[in-house]
Amino acid sequence: MNLVRAFIALEVPTPLHDAIQTATAEIRKTLGSDLVRWTPATNIHLTLKFLGDVSPANIEIIKEMLAIETAQYPCFDMSVEGIGSFPTPRRPRVLWVGLNLPASFASLQRGIETASARLGYPAEEHGFSPHLTIGRVRQNPSSADLQKIHMALEDTKIGSLGTGHINAIHLFKSDLQPGGSVYTRLFTAPLRR
Repeated sequence: MNLVRAFIALEVPTPLHDAIQTATAEIRKTLGSDLVRWTPATNIHLTLKFLGDVSPANIEIIKEMLAIETAQYPCFDMSVEGIGSFPTPRRPRVLWVGLNLPASFASLQRGIETASARLGYPAEEHGFSPHLTIGRVRQNPSSADLQKIHMALEDTKIGSLGTGHINAIHLFKSDLQPGGSVYTRLFTAPLRR
């Protein structure tokens, strides 16, 4: 049986992809690809639930669950603003841009998390922190590398990059390739209009 590495996410509208690329061009240039593995613009998304390895039969069950959950929530707008890192600015592993989302989004994410747990996919141990990953720090950075990343983040100011309309949530599969992950949409669940 071929398992599918799957996750539930929302896609970032193309104008916001473009704005993120433009706003982060300088930090990408400063840090280069030796320190940070940058996320291709087309792969930038907001993960609502990482499912892991899923059987083809369970993919169908997840599609049904996702359709039921998303139909309960209205379409919404999100805006992109700010830049930061996880877990801390001085020990960055993930570089991200921030999001402004409506209050209803938290309920949507919790609903998907709860419904996924009922299907046997464990709840996340850490609280949900909505962000768009723009890069991951490469393994074993030196103290000087960490300082360089920290200073680049401090020097980068990202104001509002615009607003995008979200009208669906998607189920994706992730294929790990030598050049990076390739994401394929398996299912689209519309939000309530």
